[in-house]
Amino acid sequence: MAETVHPFYETHRDAMEAAMRDRLDLAEAMLRERAHLSGVGGIRQQVMDEFEIVLTRMPYVGGTANRMSDFFMRLMGFMAISRVLRRHGVPMPVIGEIERETYKAQLLTVPEAERLASGRQFMSSENQAVLRQQAARSATRSHQDAFPEDFVYDFVEPRPGDDFEFGIDYKACGFCKFAARHGDKEILPNICGLDFDAYATRGIRLERTQTLAGGASHCDFRFSRLPD
Repeated sequence: MAETVHPFYETHRDAMEAAMRDRLDLAEAMLRERAHLSGVGGIRQQVMDEFEIVLTRMPYVGGTANRMSDFFMRLMGFMAISRVLRRHGVPMPVIGEIERETYKAQLLTVPEAERLASGRQFMSSENQAVLRQQAARSATRSHQDAFPEDFVYDFVEPRPGDDFEFGIDYKACGFCKFAARHGDKEILPNICGLDFDAYATRGIRLERTQTLAGGASHCDFRFSRLPD
């Protein structure tokens, strides 16, 4: 029986495919100059075909009720890019550079005022309250039973002397679970590397000293505002 895309992701398919095509446009020169690939048109099609496979396997974790659904929709496509480039013999560090620069370029197409407003909203006390609630829910047995492929995380309050506004400790990672199931563990560090630009382009400093993908017990995200 053919695999199908979850109805939630199906409603967002057009936007996700458009984002993938934009990334491939931005990456085209790098694929030729850094990855030394020819026949980029064929590689584009291979990536889009692989993305279709990824779409059918994307875990559903609650849709709009769960902030992590957006993480899957924005970043899972890089699994498809990594798989295809790896098959063509491109070294993983080069794949990581191409993906990070492509993602940053794509993020910067959003007007600066809009990006910074999004960053202020993320750092707001109202959003921190939402993060506390979702973090507490992620660790419950009922949520983990309903969505076993989801992230599990704690909200971290700063202590006296800390130089961050708040943090998140990810105890389980949806990308790590996906990679373990589908043989993509080698790709994970590149996915992790995308986080820094995702926050920096919105005026947020992310500090992180360890990751689950790197063998640590948790990923220690610490957030503060970048100077104007």
